[in-house]
Amino acid sequence: MPVQKSDKDFYGLMNIGICKLRLQIPENQSLKGKRRVIASLCQRVRNRYGVSIAEVGDNDAWQIATLGVACVSGSVRHADEVMDNVIAYIQDSRDDVVLVEVDRQTFTGY
Repeated sequence: MPVQKSDKDFYGLMNIGICKLRLQIPENQSLKGKRRVIASLCQRVRNRYGVSIAEVGDNDAWQIATLGVACVSGSVRHADEVMDNVIAYIQDSRDDVVLVEVDRQTFTGY
């Protein structure tokens, strides 16, 4: 049964934070090495913050990776805070990964 507009108060509103991150792995020499670094980073972010994260681009480049991150929350502030923390963690967690670009949006009121 579809949710009616009047049911939004009962079900609450959904807020979605999304982020596309472009990473550089300057010392990497192979796709296998890149996949090891990205898989480890994605797993740690997933476990620590409970977000969805995956490599979404630059799959065949050795030293560049594009990751997509998504978070769903009942609060815009919480979704923004989670994304801030994920970005900071990725930026600071590994010396061999450089965050070169961030594209981020928050959708509210679903």
